[in-house]
Amino acid sequence: MLFPFSSSVGYDVQIGYTKFLLQILSGDNQKAVPIVIIDGITIDWIELVFVALAAVAAGAVNALAGGGTLISFPVLVAVGIPPVMANITNTVALCPGYLGATFAQMKDLRGQERRLQLLLWISVVGGIIGGVLLVYSNERIFRQLVPYLILLAAGLLAIQGPVRSWILRRSAASGAAPASEAWAILPVGLAAIYGGYFGAGLSVIVLAVLGLVLDDSLTRLNALKQSISFSVNTAAAIFFLFSGQVVWLVAAVMAVGALLGGVLGGRLAGRIKPSVLRWIVVSIGIIVAVIYLVRG
Repeated sequence: MLFPFSSSVGYDVQIGYTKFLLQILSGDNQKAVPIVIIDGITIDWIELVFVALAAVAAGAVNALAGGGTLISFPVLVAVGIPPVMANITNTVALCPGYLGATFAQMKDLRGQERRLQLLLWISVVGGIIGGVLLVYSNERIFRQLVPYLILLAAGLLAIQGPVRSWILRRSAASGAAPASEAWAILPVGLAAIYGGYFGAGLSVIVLAVLGLVLDDSLTRLNALKQSISFSVNTAAAIFFLFSGQVVWLVAAVMAVGALLGGVLGGRLAGRIKPSVLRWIVVSIGIIVAVIYLVRG
């Protein structure tokens, strides 16, 4: 049977529309050899291929427009991984992809040492708090929150363009002196908690906060945002390593796929308009959220 699943964590997977789509694409392969992973979860090679392809797509989307989690997370749930475990595995797997983007913008962090000192520590603390909340979340409650979290992430991704335009206008306009950089600590901390808990759309929240509080160019604020997002995801991922809820085989396959996708996205950067891709991802997120709501 395709998508075999049983788990001691007590999550009862229903086939639903997403899994049904995967069955149509792959065929009902009765002879697929299952791979036992953790807590009774099984996955066959066909499902593992779908996970790898989703990771490549997520890596490419993150490199081009952001929002890759809206692709990879639903696929993990569709192949039978419980939502909390899927979210944890997704965070660990995609974390290395943030490293390359952070190093690529290191030159734009020059002169922002004070900001980094103020904001990175709260990013790490917030990421760990969010991770703790996720690990100790009730599976049923988190499953009920998933469609709303996906809708929130899709909404944040949808307003990414207007947020960037607003920041550009603000930095070009002359006006009153900006607020103290310390005012960014609390909202960045709250965003970091969300990032450790779910993560999708975190970059948009952080960039909006930085644009509101700091008077600087979009390029420099974007570099600072990238460092904060990297710190949040890394802190949460390190905490998740000891949670016992990382599906390691899937995480390893996804990490390789996401890195390849990031390279692919970099090469396609001049050929695909980020705004078009962003709206495609937003549409996918909305469709997936509606499917989850219909399934209940």
